[in-house]
Amino acid sequence: MRIAILDPAAGISGDMTLGALLAVGVPASWLEELPGRLGLEGVAVAIRDVSRSSVGCTRVQFTIPEQPHGRHVGELVRLVEHAPVSDWVKQRAARAFQMIGEAEGRVHGVPPEKVHLHEVGAVDAVLDVVGAIEGFELLGVEAVYHWPVALGSGWVEATHGRLPVPAPATAILLEGLEVATGGPVEGEATTPTGAALLRVLSAGAPPERWRMVRSGWGAGGRDPKHYPNALRLLVAEQAAEAGRVVLLATDVDDMSPEYVEPLRQALTAAGALDVETWPVQMKKGRAGFRIEVVAPEAAADAVTAALFRHSTTAGVRRWVAERATLPRHQVTVQLAPEVSVRVKVLEQPEGVRMKPEYDDVLAAARALGRPPLEVARAAERDAEALVAKPKE
Repeated sequence: MRIAILDPAAGISGDMTLGALLAVGVPASWLEELPGRLGLEGVAVAIRDVSRSSVGCTRVQFTIPEQPHGRHVGELVRLVEHAPVSDWVKQRAARAFQMIGEAEGRVHGVPPEKVHLHEVGAVDAVLDVVGAIEGFELLGVEAVYHWPVALGSGWVEATHGRLPVPAPATAILLEGLEVATGGPVEGEATTPTGAALLRVLSAGAPPERWRMVRSGWGAGGRDPKHYPNALRLLVAEQAAEAGRVVLLATDVDDMSPEYVEPLRQALTAAGALDVETWPVQMKKGRAGFRIEVVAPEAAADAVTAALFRHSTTAGVRRWVAERATLPRHQVTVQLAPEVSVRVKVLEQPEGVRMKPEYDDVLAAARALGRPPLEVARAAERDAEALVAKPKE
């Protein structure tokens, strides 16, 4: 499972997020074309390699024509809803602007949709929010997490005077998120846009165990000498094979076997690593079956709740176990221009073993009109060749 981890130790803003996405491999050409795709004419995009406290970073800046009028948050939501982006991006971008409107509305005592942004700020916010969310979609991660977010210190200049950090709207948007205080960051570290992006993108704290794939830094505008004013983005693979797990087990005799597969899907969605069932003989001669689930410790409560909700059990047994498993990573092989299969690579002492993802194999078999077993073998061969290929 490929994941992303945001490290806002120096805060987070929209431009810092865009820079970090480019630093880990999202194409610069995509960002350069974004204003035109959104119908925001006359916007220039500048992408530069810069240094922040001797750390190499990517800096993104938009040059936006000044306009005499501004836009309300309600207009920005409608703009996003009609943008040429996926539904996944639209839903999160619209929610981000609704949250910004609600926060600013609470501060200024106006309806959220009537919150007014001057033209440059409005266009910049659209590019930051839509760009950051679509950037994570292009990155191809299955989940986004974050570490505690820095607030900064001191005061920030606002339209109506100076305000303490965090600014009132930012403080509202950060409600429910873990924050970091006492660091070296001076001034405003996290902007309302950055806080809204965390709210709509992140699932919270990252899993306990993961493997680093790559990292990059997105620069902020200031360049203090005693800390890097930049957002770090880590791309990683979740190491589900490592560490302790919780085993959950229950026996049922009043549930139709046809509902076992929906139960398995619900448990997996809740975080289960594995689900097994087998027939058992229960009291009074009744036939039943046992459900046994392996789950990470952090997901044990959610998986238990799913087991109660999606089965007829009235009780679940739980105990903690240590797992000794093979290290693994994942590669993706392309069987046709629009058909790919993920393959798990298990690292054995005597070599590697390939295991194509079952759901991907079935989908590829349907798309190619070939038997699943034949597709699985082809995916294994291609994965073996990919793993054996020397790195350039």
